[in-house]
Amino acid sequence: MIDLSSTFRISLRALRVNKMRSALTMLGIIIGVGAVITMMAVGTGASERISNQMASMGSNLLIVMPGSSTSGGIRMGSGTQSTLTQDDAEAIATQCSAVADVAPVHSGGAQVVYGNQNWSTIVTGTTPGILPVRDWTLASGRAFTDQDVRSANKVCLLGQTVVDNLFGSADPLGQIIRIKKVPFTVIGVLAAKGQSAIGQDQDDAIFVPLTTAQKKIFGTPFLGMVRSIAVKAKSAADLAPAEEQITELLRQRHRLSTRQDVDFTVRNLTQMMQAAEQSTQVMALLLAAIASVSLLVGGIGIMNIMLVSVTERTREIGIRMSVGAKTWDIRLQFIIEALTLSLIGGVAGIVLGVSGSKILSAVAGWSTVVSPLSVLLAFGFSGLVGLFFGFYPAYKASLLNPIDALRYE
Repeated sequence: MIDLSSTFRISLRALRVNKMRSALTMLGIIIGVGAVITMMAVGTGASERISNQMASMGSNLLIVMPGSSTSGGIRMGSGTQSTLTQDDAEAIATQCSAVADVAPVHSGGAQVVYGNQNWSTIVTGTTPGILPVRDWTLASGRAFTDQDVRSANKVCLLGQTVVDNLFGSADPLGQIIRIKKVPFTVIGVLAAKGQSAIGQDQDDAIFVPLTTAQKKIFGTPFLGMVRSIAVKAKSAADLAPAEEQITELLRQRHRLSTRQDVDFTVRNLTQMMQAAEQSTQVMALLLAAIASVSLLVGGIGIMNIMLVSVTERTREIGIRMSVGAKTWDIRLQFIIEALTLSLIGGVAGIVLGVSGSKILSAVAGWSTVVSPLSVLLAFGFSGLVGLFFGFYPAYKASLLNPIDALRYE
């Protein structure tokens, strides 16, 4: 029967005899494990950042944009033709079964003034449905109501960036601000959301009732026209049905035959963000795969050192065999040595990888997330590398003839 405890002690003693060589042998594993953990932390951090941006924009979100116009034979971009109305939004809300909430949007840039402070921002005319559509909550105050929209009341909700630049630390609720010289009463402050996926500050915004924006701030080419419609599907599974239902409904409302091009565009922002997240995950796996090459290099280094060790310790092997050591005793001794080198290198590599991720996050400003799974994968792979590359030297050592080994000089 194999005496594991004595074999383990012999293996560790052999490693302690050549401390410098053992440390240099582990260096490849340390760098490999550290690189894998760091690269996976960068990829996971990027993926998590995109997920947070998706959540901040609103879940299961569709945006209906008006079509393009043509002037002098030149087709303009999407949104240059006024084809969407507030009635279209109401029809989507009442007739599309896969839709949860709808908010027509009529927005534009405007200069906002409070006291001796002023700020240029995006003013969005919309309905109370914008908050559930965008999964947006209020930090204080109240939202405007359907009655505010019907009466075109001059009330507004402020984003946190606007509050910071106009009011500083003062309470904005109940204060009067001027948007394009029109006075508005602040009735609520929106909760902070941060940047969108394209780097836009979502908190640099003001929401006002839709009719107020149409009649008193921006005007419209015709009554009821809106610049886009934000739609929230009931679930992720309802995104595709909602898109189909909206397309079919607006074709009917705009009297478009099947042969005519649509005069609107339905954009699935959730799918676009998910595609970006998947691309980030693929990139993270690619980086980890590239980093894992250094683990293989470290494994080859272990095999080379173990082969040299077999040659140097030929007489020792012969003595052990002559006093009764079996073939598997010799194999196990060298396998344990290789495995110990790789596992100790794996532990040091974990420390290096976690520290490297934190340093990278602090110095470069990158978002990094070290997941337990990436640590376990890197550590497990380092153990497999040691086992794989340690087997051949162990196998070669176990095949030595005891008499020839004792005679070896």
